Amino acid sequence: MATPLPSPISAPIPKPKPKLLSPAVVIIPIWMTLSSAVIIYNNYLYNTLNFRFPVFLVTFHLGFAAIGTRILQRTTHLLDGAKDVHLTRDMFVRSILPIGLLFSGSLILSNTAYLYLSVAYIQMLKAFTPVAILLISWTFRIQEPNRKLAIIVFMISFGVALASHGELRFNIVGFFTQAAAVGFEASRLVMIQILLHGLKMDPLVSLHYYAPVCAVINLAILPFTEGLAPFFELARIGPLVLLSNAAVAFFLNVAAVFLVGSGSGLVLTLAGVFKDILLITGSVLIFGSQIMPLQVLGYSIALGGLILFKTSGSK
Repeated sequence: MATPLPSPISAPIPKPKPKLLSPAVVIIPIWMTLSSAVIIYNNYLYNTLNFRFPVFLVTFHLGFAAIGTRILQRTTHLLDGAKDVHLTRDMFVRSILPIGLLFSGSLILSNTAYLYLSVAYIQMLKAFTPVAILLISWTFRIQEPNRKLAIIVFMISFGVALASHGELRFNIVGFFTQAAAVGFEASRLVMIQILLHGLKMDPLVSLHYYAPVCAVINLAILPFTEGLAPFFELARIGPLVLLSNAAVAFFLNVAAVFLVGSGSGLVLTLAGVFKDILLITGSVLIFGSQIMPLQVLGYSIALGGLILFKTSGSK
């Protein structure tokens, strides 16, 4: 009698693996939250807790960041990019130091503006940064003007002018302080393009090199600007407030490292625009800032120019 053939064994059909979330879906909301939290927290310190010492606060943030980046360098791989940066004395004097001076000035001035202007209006004025970058680039012939860039300059300038005209709490000191901060920041970005051309440093590696330089610069000018007054105020607000404030700012820089590689330039630009809109809305809800329809129109025009700038390949 013939032996019956064994029954065929049916192979189990593999179950489809669940799709993992895109990194951008996770990191963009985290970055948006931290970015907004830093600004709202700083404004809370200056205007609600009445701790009106921007030079001291920026110095504290930079000191915290200088220590934090060195801890991360020894305990994680987040600063492996620092191994590719061969810092010489000549490079430090000619590149890192002048860029650090501009960075320090930008941080101090932008924080000082919160003493005079609303969070919403400051965000509107920051939209002028691409125009400042283009004007500096044209002045030093780093970039040649063209029709598209001229339209971008006009759109952003006209939009910011409308937003300023509609500002109910306009303060001339605050306006020029924030304008100077924009000038310092634009000069810093242009100088990075000139002096560090071809040298890639992510936000955390940049902070690793610039934070201690800027902290020392700020410490040198602190006695001539705010003196010992902020140290006497520490007992009133408590060290926990300052430490948590600096930690939020530091984690924002960590999030920025993951943000850079998480999506396309357009996605990141739109995320930044959406963050600014949420921040302005939050300023209205939390701090009671008043926004006029003319400002909404002006800021919308400026945002259109900003998106054109970011997606045109201009840096």
